[in-house]
Amino acid sequence: MKIKVVNTSNNELPSYETLMSAGMDLRANLSEPVVLKPLERRLIPTGLKIQLEAGYEAQVRPRSGLAYKQGITVLNAPGTIDADYRGDVGVILVNLSSENVEIKPGDRIAQMVIAKYEQIEWELTDSLESTERGEGGFGSTGKK
Repeated sequence: MKIKVVNTSNNELPSYETLMSAGMDLRANLSEPVVLKPLERRLIPTGLKIQLEAGYEAQVRPRSGLAYKQGITVLNAPGTIDADYRGDVGVILVNLSSENVEIKPGDRIAQMVIAKYEQIEWELTDSLESTERGEGGFGSTGKK
């Protein structure tokens, strides 16, 4: 699949790091470093604008290393970039650590996965088919 992209940053285009990678790293498009204080959130631009086909979305997800090592994650994970959106792919980062974290120009800040989806139509009903699980949720299938 080919996706049209406008790159207004000085960063290289996102690419897959390994043959079976699902996500491509997104980089910060900043003119100077940004410091995220503990519990602070900030919209970080990537400088990328994309044109997806109908029936596809781009999901913006945290990078596991950044989350584990520095406590930085994507606040609305996964963030959805809809097929009809043409603006900058921004990443809402939040610092969940107890230390200031510096985000530098070109840093890998998130990953993007392209996913197919379908739109649905609701069918209003008074009941649903029963299952063994039923309405059990929030850990109900764990240890008893």
